[in-house]
Amino acid sequence: MAVQIVFETHQTTEDNEAGIATGWLPGRLSALGRRQAVELGRRRRDDGVAAVFSSDLARAVETVDIAFAGCGVPVLLDWRLRECDYGELNGAPREQVHADRLASLATPYPGGESWQQAVDRVGRFLGDVPTRWDGARVLVVGHVATQLGLDHHLRGTPVAEALSADFTWRPGWEYTLVTDDGPAGSAPPAPGARRGSG
Repeated sequence: MAVQIVFETHQTTEDNEAGIATGWLPGRLSALGRRQAVELGRRRRDDGVAAVFSSDLARAVETVDIAFAGCGVPVLLDWRLRECDYGELNGAPREQVHADRLASLATPYPGGESWQQAVDRVGRFLGDVPTRWDGARVLVVGHVATQLGLDHHLRGTPVAEALSADFTWRPGWEYTLVTDDGPAGSAPPAPGARRGSG
């Protein structure tokens, strides 16, 4: 079987508008972000989503609280979906933190983590999802590091390649987490589709 995963970023924050790299700080949606969260709810409430998994950072939680208020879809918070921990640079200007992201591919930010470590924890999250949600369609709300992890583990994108690409927002990304080999003679999974632990 498989888990269909839809990814959406948290919506626009005050830090985004001020050019700040929030990292593991809580963050707060701006007025624009709150309007976007309402639109996210309109997009996804009737999209067949069985559960919402969200980063536990405040800006992601605020996004899902607005988007899914009162709709009955379970919302599950998971720290493994957090942004990369920039350590001493959490809350620093975006240009300073992201001037050379490849330098922190394997070497952690001072007092924080590397991008590879952030991608690896997203992989551990993916390993747990099929335990309860195999065969379901789920929504993941997170950050740039969350998307890098999904791209790496589910599409085979090298982390360095993903880090070098410019992030462009769009209303959702779709992934398939393949959880078994299927019956004998069945077609193999699509390239980059990850086999979960079942």
